[in-house]
Amino acid sequence: MNSEEEFYDAETGLESDDDSCEVNFEDALVYDSKHSSNASTPQENGVWERRKTLPAPMISRCDYSVWGILKKCIGMELSKITMPIVFNEPLSFLQRMSEYMEHTYLIHKACTLSDSIDRMQVVAAFAVSSVASQWDRTGKPFNPLLGETYELTREDEGYRLISEQVSHHPPISAFHAQSLKQEFEFHGSIYPKLKFWGKSVEAEPKGTMTLELLKHKEAYTWTNPLCCVHNIIMGKLWIEQYGTVEIVNHNTGDKCVLNFKPCGMFGKDLHKVEGYIQDKSKKKRRVLYGKWTECMYSVEPKVYEANKKKAEKGNVKKNKPEPSAGEQETENMPEVQETVSVITGSTLLWRITPRPAHSEEMYNFTSFTMTLNELEPGMERLLAPTDCRRRPDVRAMENGDLDTASVEKDRLEEKQRAARKERSKDEEEWSTRWFRLGTNPHTGAQDLLYTGGYFDRNYTDCPNIY
Repeated sequence: MNSEEEFYDAETGLESDDDSCEVNFEDALVYDSKHSSNASTPQENGVWERRKTLPAPMISRCDYSVWGILKKCIGMELSKITMPIVFNEPLSFLQRMSEYMEHTYLIHKACTLSDSIDRMQVVAAFAVSSVASQWDRTGKPFNPLLGETYELTREDEGYRLISEQVSHHPPISAFHAQSLKQEFEFHGSIYPKLKFWGKSVEAEPKGTMTLELLKHKEAYTWTNPLCCVHNIIMGKLWIEQYGTVEIVNHNTGDKCVLNFKPCGMFGKDLHKVEGYIQDKSKKKRRVLYGKWTECMYSVEPKVYEANKKKAEKGNVKKNKPEPSAGEQETENMPEVQETVSVITGSTLLWRITPRPAHSEEMYNFTSFTMTLNELEPGMERLLAPTDCRRRPDVRAMENGDLDTASVEKDRLEEKQRAARKERSKDEEEWSTRWFRLGTNPHTGAQDLLYTGGYFDRNYTDCPNIY
């Protein structure tokens, strides 16, 4: 077993320092009181509504120290370190991956626009918005089991999504979302590559995102920025994202280059994103700027450059003052700037949806995230047996039962190891259920492509993983 296998098979130790036709959810059973533990309540007229909180608040991590784990693993690779389950959040990585869809209205907006540059602006805003939920999310999602799936149908937002854990070594998760009105398809795969830098952990989400706007016969591709969690040894954990994201329209030749800026020594660039859109002749058409935690704006390049020159002279007029953070000699989180300075003549592309007031007590989840592990009325009879919502360890943690969550997580991982040994003994290869390795027609690179059929609800070949 290699080191990567040992990490993703690691046992969890708690350690303290001291039918075949398509079924629609509209056909689901009426609300039953047994779902009350899901923190869902029907309205007075009997219409069910999504929950606004979790069944139990976040489990305190005060008695647990990351350093308490790491100090016993000095000299070991990060891939060999076992983290206590208390540092998890009650979601599988497949569910966390579905958070890309929180601002799907931006895709619908892009579908309505006639100009390709206007569409690229909104697609770029969507690419930024798709990672916005990472802000202050320092909990680790549960590693998906091989063959695990997650489905998400949002008729109010006009889409449905299916994802599957297609590989365990290395861990690869694939997803495919499609418009209910055949307006778009959004798909990709993620292989999170981890690096340990002493006081921080960097995650590189290897994999390509592909967005197809079917009416316009356009395909856009990009990769996500790097994500870094600071102060894993001591101090308050905080997150930044950085790196260059290049979005390509493979049909028009338009390109958007976004720079997710690292916070820097003085913290003045914390969360900032800046970039530009160029057409196929490489002429800059728009400049984009904002913060991935807040909003994105678009402005004419000439206006942006003029404003930049004024700023360098110290004469720029800001809509709202942006205080500077003090010099940072450690990895302590810099002071968060109040807002983005808006350049006159800018167009707002996207603004983040405010988090609920109790978010900090709920693992810093957004309102959208709060619903991802919810069992909607009648859903259990429709879900695949491999769906994340059926995972007993995630469910136990969501309900605030850490002991049961830890026991169940160990049991599931041991069951997975035993199944792998059986396949190895029988010289049997694992076969994915809903995705296959193929060629992305837009990039020409290998990609995991959805084979279709999931929503026919024929789950006879699904593995028994729970």
